Amino acid sequence: MILALQLSHFSAAAIFALFASIVFGITQRNTQKEMVVYGAQCFAWFIGGMFVAAWVMWLLHH
Repeated sequence: MILALQLSHFSAAAIFALFASIVFGITQRNTQKEMVVYGAQCFAWFIGGMFVAAWVMWLLHH
């Protein structure tokens, strides 16, 4: 039996956003509180950017 993980485009982008936000938070801020806040802000910007990009692509298609 082989287990395969099949991700949608959204879930793959969300997982990327999560890990990239963790790295950005750790590497770009000094205190633990700043790291968490900045990581959460980055994650929100990534997710928001995905929705904006999806709408733009939808508008270009129609």
